[in-house]
Amino acid sequence: MRLLVTGGAGFIGSAFIRITLRTLADCRIVNLDHLTYAGNLENLAEAAGDARYRFVKGDIADAALVDALLRETRPDAIVHFAAESHVDRSILGPRVFFETNLGGTFTLLEAARARQIGRFIHISTDEVYGSIPEQLEATEESPLKPSSPYSASKAGSDMLALSYFTTYGTPVVVTRASNNYGPYQFPEKLIPLMIANALEDRPLPIYGDGLQMRDWLYVDDHCRAILALVERGRPGEIYNIGGNTALENLDVVRRILKAAGKPESLIQRVSDRPGHDRRYALSSAKIGRETGWRPEVGFDDGLASTIAWYSTHADWVRRVRSGEYLDYYRRNYEERGVA
Repeated sequence: MRLLVTGGAGFIGSAFIRITLRTLADCRIVNLDHLTYAGNLENLAEAAGDARYRFVKGDIADAALVDALLRETRPDAIVHFAAESHVDRSILGPRVFFETNLGGTFTLLEAARARQIGRFIHISTDEVYGSIPEQLEATEESPLKPSSPYSASKAGSDMLALSYFTTYGTPVVVTRASNNYGPYQFPEKLIPLMIANALEDRPLPIYGDGLQMRDWLYVDDHCRAILALVERGRPGEIYNIGGNTALENLDVVRRILKAAGKPESLIQRVSDRPGHDRRYALSSAKIGRETGWRPEVGFDDGLASTIAWYSTHADWVRRVRSGEYLDYYRRNYEERGVA
């Protein structure tokens, strides 16, 4: 199997590459990544010496580069992770989210259509559904109600991808996953941010009352689902991928502090972010029914292994939490004000 993976130096993309190389002996992977702030080739150290793997630095919006790569490598599938993906950053500066998430996806779809690529896996998010009322779960038929520039840009790219299936027959599959966590995640998202701050005895900033509900999915489980859809997903379909573990943010933070042996006095309430969705919930019945996939890693086990990883990779954390990250942290948390 020959794959072109976009955004493969990011958190989920790099996990997918590692798992695919371990799972499929007969595969070839080209990783196209622009290496923005969240892209890190250290995430792929174990793949770097593998003859089945190749890295290409470049922008998914570069039409000439994308077409040349497809012409040269003739992939069986494109697995499209590359995206600006953090809600808070989309609030601070939304333009790049639409340029990358819509413009870049358009470039890839056009190239895939021209080169007749056999499968296009478009990686999206449960955030496109917006806040879900209590006792309900979003299905693939649920209406889209994005609340942030990030989720709006992803909802738009989902619709664009599906339109290429309807109009041109491009074999698109759209996936929408719940909140991922695990090793190598850039420490701007909730779990790695809280772990990294707790390990350094720094305040753990929580938006508002901290009672926002999220479904948690261990990153390796997510990647196994994507690989199943590369092999067996039906073109033109959407597949939700959830972890079946819905928890309030405050509960997650308290679990992190307990596991790390740190006091709850480190919790610091900050003013809530604009348009903050209250509850996410997904039904993964469809992917389970069609591929047999189900999450394998329980939240407590996944959280314990994630904390252990960050505890033993302090140098990695220190390197990524420097420069631009410090400016973002100041703007997003320190200038927001204590709730």
